[in-house]
Amino acid sequence: MSSPDFIFVYPLLGADDSWSGYRVEFAPGLPDRESLARPFSSPLLEAFDQRHPWLLPALDGKYDAGVLTERSVTVFSASPGSQDADALRQLEADLRRNKRQVALKASPEAKLPGAGSWDYLLIGSSHARSLPPYTLIGMASRTKLVATDVLTHNDRSWILSNACILSTSEFLSTRSAPNTKADITRMKLLKLLTLIADDADTGLLDSIFREEPKLAYSLMRLVNSAALSPGSPITSFNQAINLLGRRQLQRWLQLLVYSDPNNGQHPNPLLQKAAARGRLFELLTRQIVPAENLADSAFMVGTFSLLDVLLGMSMPEILRQLPLPEIAQNALLEQKGALGDLLAIITAVDKHELEAASGRLMALGINGDDYFEAQLEAFGWAAKIHTT
Repeated sequence: MSSPDFIFVYPLLGADDSWSGYRVEFAPGLPDRESLARPFSSPLLEAFDQRHPWLLPALDGKYDAGVLTERSVTVFSASPGSQDADALRQLEADLRRNKRQVALKASPEAKLPGAGSWDYLLIGSSHARSLPPYTLIGMASRTKLVATDVLTHNDRSWILSNACILSTSEFLSTRSAPNTKADITRMKLLKLLTLIADDADTGLLDSIFREEPKLAYSLMRLVNSAALSPGSPITSFNQAINLLGRRQLQRWLQLLVYSDPNNGQHPNPLLQKAAARGRLFELLTRQIVPAENLADSAFMVGTFSLLDVLLGMSMPEILRQLPLPEIAQNALLEQKGALGDLLAIITAVDKHELEAASGRLMALGINGDDYFEAQLEAFGWAAKIHTT
């Protein structure tokens, strides 16, 4: 596959902060429709909640979304290039005639459409905030609103108050530092991870859970989630370690860092983002260095790559308190080695630097089909994790 054939998937957040839809973007260039037909027929798509929409860019000419046909929303630009305008108008007409869902990507330079003229309207956060009061609320009566470029928590709060049912999640990278109480709980969890890595006695591990009952409660909710689906509910730390084993338990503890230490019932999108990163790193590492057993380190780097955002601390400061294997340290601190390369790629994807991400993926020998499948597997797994 050439660079333009890389497909990038971004979960969209609903009003309750859960993943409630997905947006697809292509690397710059003209996508090859034949190569796109293969991934969009992937059986992995069947595992996703069929109520969630998938927002796909409009392609001039015939375009079939495969498995996603009934869930797809084809997104048109308010200012298409003159070269593609006629073909896109014909595509829009065909989709409307077949009662398929269509969306418009609003532009500050173009007049907003009338309410109900499109099934969905995608609008940038800064553009939305420049509109007269109640404009979006009026439009939302007949059009579903999706906010994009939601860069801050203030943006997120504003768009939720103005009838946007879905949004992108760039603001997660600026998550505020948790309060002191949460910091103490999480730092104890980091200590617990260190003890497990050092193969400490089970009794010593159990004593930490006894000191912090909230940790034990959060762990039980996490390992009993749909992502694990144990045969019978796990009710104690000793039972968890006996059923899961230390290796799997360590993975769940890495994710537990992101759960609400005060036992809140609200979904934490940073938890799912960390889980998806961990799984994605693990899957891609197998393609890069299949002869080396780096799966655990890859999962660790993926999940821990967001600790600085979560804790409001620099990564060097965190790693001084959490000694990790050298390969993980090199990746997290300097983006060195195979895992460091993956971290650089995912960072570029988060910044929508898709041409750079595509080039780095190709340099590692990862093709478009394999990357798309890895994303689907990682997001499908992470979407099932919950702590309620």
